[in-house]
Amino acid sequence: MNRTARIVLSLASAASLFAAPSLAQNRDTPYWASIDTTELNMRVGPGRDYKIEWVYEREDLPLKVLRVQEGWRFVRDPDGEEGWVSAALIRDKRPGALVIGEGLVPMRESPADNAALRWNLEPGVTGLLGECEAGWCEFSVDGRAGYVVQDRLWGAGEP
Repeated sequence: MNRTARIVLSLASAASLFAAPSLAQNRDTPYWASIDTTELNMRVGPGRDYKIEWVYEREDLPLKVLRVQEGWRFVRDPDGEEGWVSAALIRDKRPGALVIGEGLVPMRESPADNAALRWNLEPGVTGLLGECEAGWCEFSVDGRAGYVVQDRLWGAGEP
């Protein structure tokens, strides 16, 4: 590779590093994200100088991102609370989901109402979300995996 080609390649690589953050800023909202830390502060405004409204201590808790501002995300939690969180402390993908609704929800061996029961999950349980299809989602809680009806998971489906 000649010197000119190496320079062009180096410049292109450097430019791609700076382009990635700006692409995240242009993402369409709303979208799902998850807490990526053991402690996350929700603030009343987009900056560290704003008052802390809530402190979350649940890694993988899903959040709905409603607005994007440089370095900050305006989110809604499963209880409907809204505020600003640092973009660095959430995952802009949706690996987490939360069991919602009244009563236990069955986790099945396959995506069907008559499939073998693996476990019953209580509302409030968080887990890792897999693919969702035909009203069922792959769901894993502490390494125990199965299928759960999609409408009982907050963080699954369209945000």
